[in-house]
Amino acid sequence: MAKKKYKNWKVEHDKDGIAWLHLDVPKSSANILNEQVIIELDSIVNELIKKIPTGVVILSDKESGFIAGADINEFTTFESEEAALINIQRAHTIFNNIENLNCPTVALIHGFCLGGGMELALACRYRIAEENASLGLPEVKLGIHPGFGGTVRSIERMGSFAALDFILTGRTLKARQAKKTRLINYAVPKRHLMTAAKQTILKPPKISSLPWWEKIVNHPLIRPFVAKILIKKVSARAARAHYPAPYAIIDLWLNHLNDRTRMLEEEAKSIARLLVGKTAQNLIRIFKLTDQLKGLVKDKSVSINHIHVIGGGVMGGDIAIWCALQGYDVTLQDQRHETLAAVIQRAAKLYKRLLKQKYRINAALDRLTPDLKGNGLVKADVVIEAIFEDAEVKRNLFKNIEPKLKKTAIIATNTSSIPLEQLTESLKKPDRLVGLHFFNPVSKMPLVEIVVGEKTSKKTQQIAISLTKKIKKLPLPVTSTPGFLVNRILMPYLTEAVTLFEEGVPITVIDKIALDYGMPMGPIELADTVGLDICLHVAENLAESMPITVPEHLRDLVNKKMLGKKTGKGFYTFKKGKLVKPASKNNYTPPTDVKERLILIMINEAMACLRENVAGSKDLIDAGIIFGTGFAPFHGGPLQYVKDRGQEQVVIALEHLEKIHGSRFKPDDGWKTIVIE
Repeated sequence: MAKKKYKNWKVEHDKDGIAWLHLDVPKSSANILNEQVIIELDSIVNELIKKIPTGVVILSDKESGFIAGADINEFTTFESEEAALINIQRAHTIFNNIENLNCPTVALIHGFCLGGGMELALACRYRIAEENASLGLPEVKLGIHPGFGGTVRSIERMGSFAALDFILTGRTLKARQAKKTRLINYAVPKRHLMTAAKQTILKPPKISSLPWWEKIVNHPLIRPFVAKILIKKVSARAARAHYPAPYAIIDLWLNHLNDRTRMLEEEAKSIARLLVGKTAQNLIRIFKLTDQLKGLVKDKSVSINHIHVIGGGVMGGDIAIWCALQGYDVTLQDQRHETLAAVIQRAAKLYKRLLKQKYRINAALDRLTPDLKGNGLVKADVVIEAIFEDAEVKRNLFKNIEPKLKKTAIIATNTSSIPLEQLTESLKKPDRLVGLHFFNPVSKMPLVEIVVGEKTSKKTQQIAISLTKKIKKLPLPVTSTPGFLVNRILMPYLTEAVTLFEEGVPITVIDKIALDYGMPMGPIELADTVGLDICLHVAENLAESMPITVPEHLRDLVNKKMLGKKTGKGFYTFKKGKLVKPASKNNYTPPTDVKERLILIMINEAMACLRENVAGSKDLIDAGIIFGTGFAPFHGGPLQYVKDRGQEQVVIALEHLEKIHGSRFKPDDGWKTIVIE
């Protein structure tokens, strides 16, 4: 008989005396461990303690999966470290009680099992997952670490090396991988889950112990040496000052592994400190911004079957490769056989790395068709133009292809800076033109700007947004103004970096200062990676409407065909695609305002974009710059940085730079009328 006394849980006792705890959070597509779910679970567990059943099975009634984790919206409501600690300790008590139940306990997993859901599963004696389940402890990506006992229990189940790698990377494991690492006990077909759970309860199998060498790794005299290796590995990706969570994980293991009770206590204190810190709060905000961008899809009835890409260069080829990878039939048009052949070679290499299995690789390649004559135009639902960045050339192309298109087809241009109004005059149906601005490299950069012109129809915009989400990218609608959002904010940063170089600051120093701030790549290396010809072209376009001075050294390099990574030499030298850093100048002291010049010129332009409503809101501007440029995520975006630093202080700093370096640092008018909150 089912007890319906709980809002989120349904408790059933079968004829064998097994208690089945079904979780189904109402009005939610996924189960989350919010406060109410935790409180109800506490009540259920206390009832089980009073009357111990034959066994307990925790399972989800959601089709999507087991449990997606804790409710991150609640992470931003803690007013103090003490308040966070109280909530964490409550969960600890409940999970400890589940672990200590005097009967077999099973977490029955399908779909995803993440974060707090994985920690709940670890508190059970057995974990049984369907073969396609995905399991993970991704908290480090939010600037925190497992806080419901997961650091302790994952190490006990998996061993130190496997568990620390699992937690520090935040990666997910498929069920079969998870079984190999001892994270789960069994991986079975979905149809056998219930039977497997019941058999495990009625005939509890012996749990295998960890290998003997784990004792050596965990020895108090050995751990410090292992910890040094782990810290060195982590520091290559993230500085302790910027991302404290991975270092906190290592510290917990290093200092408290031999005292289980103390390690659980310290885990709770550690995550409470991290939760109220700026890094976690900003990373949690970014996570929520991701959901906000995904939620922009309004028309879910959009049907897209065939995509035709024109232009087989780096961007066009990579866009076609990516769309085919995501399951679309794609035709790729270019004037040269050699160009199309090179794209197919790149596709095969990427598919082999990502898909592994030969039949999946071949299927993806079958979806990508070289199309020298453009035969795919007539059946395309979306045509993506990715040719040379020249308005006249693009207009002529649109004029030639429009008569061949289906009435319902849209044209998406991958222009990086040209306003759509300069491209529509050759079209009989200008409402079908939209911008789809991808970023390089396409396979890694998550953002696509949806450029909306004055004549772009709502239907065209929704098709573009829907396609972006379906190919697993984040759509960001922006107005059709020069440079749109990302390039408009990024280009002053890049040109300022080149100006600093022209003033005598070594490129390695410029890049290091940016990296120390938290940028994923220095501006000089970024310019070389993007392509100096592209940077020059965008800078010249933007200089017509913005206070940008195009550095002469940039022009000189382009004139000499030194275009950066793609030619092997730009500001840096590249060998086999890898940057060769020049030797640093000894005893060189850079100007004290290098960081301020690089960062504040971007932030000032972000304010201008906010004032002009280029992306709709402060949050969307921050999202665009983070996902489009990799802007130091722990800062939360350029405008969030203003909030944290103080708006008045930012304006004072800009005024100081204006006096010394000129009008390009003049505070935007938006600072007078807009308050960043």
